Amino acid sequence: MAGGRLVLGLGIGGRDDDHQVTGIDMRTRGRRLDEQMAVMRRLWSGTPYGDGVGPIGPPPARPGGPEVLFGGFRPAALERVARWGDGFLAAAPPSWAGGLFDIVRTFWREYGRDGEPRVVAQVDVALGPQDVIDDARSRMHDYYAFTGTADRMVAGLLTTPTGIRDAIAAFAGLGADEVMLYCHGLDPHQVDRLADAL
Repeated sequence: MAGGRLVLGLGIGGRDDDHQVTGIDMRTRGRRLDEQMAVMRRLWSGTPYGDGVGPIGPPPARPGGPEVLFGGFRPAALERVARWGDGFLAAAPPSWAGGLFDIVRTFWREYGRDGEPRVVAQVDVALGPQDVIDDARSRMHDYYAFTGTADRMVAGLLTTPTGIRDAIAAFAGLGADEVMLYCHGLDPHQVDRLADAL
């Protein structure tokens, strides 16, 4: 359906409640993702799942399966980019994303991967009148309450065209291939405002 344009973004997740719902032990989530990626890479290559099962199809439009970006902050997550992925999704401000980019690129070289990993930065934004910004802050605060650092996360929300442009320029300076603007709040007109601001 996507004609090979699908990009799959994955991470192990940090919310206890997500893992309680599925009955998965938080301490095994990284290992489980690695095991699942080994199976998925094998299936995407057309290898049968096992005796009498497979190959599972339809085959992916992109040879070897969809492009996979991994997010995360710890060394094991950053290594996973080089082991199983095609790139890194960085949900971190420019002030410390550069160090994460460097670690990902180091693992990439250590694994003997060709070229460079795709690096996509994520910036939390809300653009519009005060009620749009207030709604975005409230929703963002509710989402990050589980971390105990919701106030700090909300403080990083960019709400001005200048702040958003500056962040994009900073990520470009760090070598990001793309910057994804993550809109908080419900106002769909933010998309048009962002287009005008950029």
